[in-house]
Amino acid sequence: MILRKEFLFTAILLCSLFGVSSCAQKKNDKSSEKVEKKVKPNIIYILADDMGYGDVGVYGQTKIKTPVIDKLANEGIKFTDHYSGQTVCSPSRCSLMTGMHMGNASVTRNGQLLNPDDVTVSELLKTAGYKTGIIGKWGLSEGVTEDNCPNQQGFDHYFGFDNQGFAHFYYPEYLWRNHTKVEYPENLGIRDENGAYIKGKGTYSHDEFAEEALKFINESKDEPFFLYLPFAIPHAELTIQEDAKEEYRGLNWPETPKEVGGGARKGHGYGSQYTDGYCAQEEPNITYAAMITRMDKNIGRIIDLLEELDIDENTIIMFASDNGPSDEGGQSIKFFDSSKGLRGKKRDLYEGGIRIPFVVNWNGTVKGGQESSIPSAFWDFLPTACDLAGVDTPNNIDGVSLLPTILGKSETQIKHKYLYWEWKHGKRPQYEAVRVDNWKFFRITPEKGKNNKPYYELYNLDNDISETTNIAKEYPELVEKFIPYLEEAKPKS
Repeated sequence: MILRKEFLFTAILLCSLFGVSSCAQKKNDKSSEKVEKKVKPNIIYILADDMGYGDVGVYGQTKIKTPVIDKLANEGIKFTDHYSGQTVCSPSRCSLMTGMHMGNASVTRNGQLLNPDDVTVSELLKTAGYKTGIIGKWGLSEGVTEDNCPNQQGFDHYFGFDNQGFAHFYYPEYLWRNHTKVEYPENLGIRDENGAYIKGKGTYSHDEFAEEALKFINESKDEPFFLYLPFAIPHAELTIQEDAKEEYRGLNWPETPKEVGGGARKGHGYGSQYTDGYCAQEEPNITYAAMITRMDKNIGRIIDLLEELDIDENTIIMFASDNGPSDEGGQSIKFFDSSKGLRGKKRDLYEGGIRIPFVVNWNGTVKGGQESSIPSAFWDFLPTACDLAGVDTPNNIDGVSLLPTILGKSETQIKHKYLYWEWKHGKRPQYEAVRVDNWKFFRITPEKGKNNKPYYELYNLDNDISETTNIAKEYPELVEKFIPYLEEAKPKS
């Protein structure tokens, strides 16, 4: 029997070779624009980890410095109503890579692995001649084997962690470059007796990723490339070299030191020095800000290289975060206003847990100073990338191409009927949510063992973006209208 993935690529190949308009994988009507360029644009997608909607200057941050990301937004397009695929890491990344929302994605919670039969955006771009690379936190496989790593999901080049848990520590004992282990013996034993890192010691993984990204771009400059750059910053644990903190010294910020703990357990394969959990941190607020600024500066190095190589006008750059902010590293979400007044944080389906910054920049093609409030989400990236590369989009995905909006042709932009999420984990209350236009609707099933009758919440985001007033009882007709969407979003048995 031919696997779905094998059938897809056979169909795409036939379409490209013979131009058969009736081919089974003909472009679906969810995407409405293709780039007509003699040279296919390079695509760089940069992903932060656990960074809030309000942690970027252009989205209202006043304490953390992000001048490079701000410039990308000001000279490109800033999306105000963009959403992650899920409220935690792995499923959100699955949605980004496969174009599926949580009703159809193969990964819906952390700990699950990507289905090998899933078709990723990188596999589709390879059919258009793209060189593909991922550098950083993949988060969708466990261990690096011949049949279980990004190389088997369409990436020509991989440099990153052994598993998702290992990605949460910035001084790893080793990383992987494709199937070769890259060891860092200098990172062994660099915590002191209190669980804090010894100053001036070790190799910082984020810096390794930045250098690898520059190398990948240099080596790929003569062919179209897709670089997926999922940095681990600013996910806990919170730590960075002392020099990076200097610009935040002397500001008299309040600090609540964090003791070592959380994030790792003995025997979970994170390395010998991590069995006590995240590092102790005396200055979590300063460190959090410095980590984000360090990432911002390295994004600036990437932009500088693109300009130096004279490929900046043929490279589209996208930046986002994988979900809402978390305070597990000890920093204060309230102090930074990381959720920017939105309700909730990571592990919530309220706006603070899933609404994220998203900026797109394409020097010379995308008009600067744009802002879009179209509701959009991670599952829109795959069809957008396909349109950029001139590849037919699979018919079974949940996303729509955002290319019309990016190119300033919003009048031709296809809009979602609804956006869908679900958060079902253990014995906790089960959440299902849809956004329909300005409405946000929830069906919440109580914790197992209690009254299992679901109840509903409804918010008008136009005048209640913080989701403070449940108006479900005032609009029973909308409740009845939206309930079928929750069922429609799930796969049919």
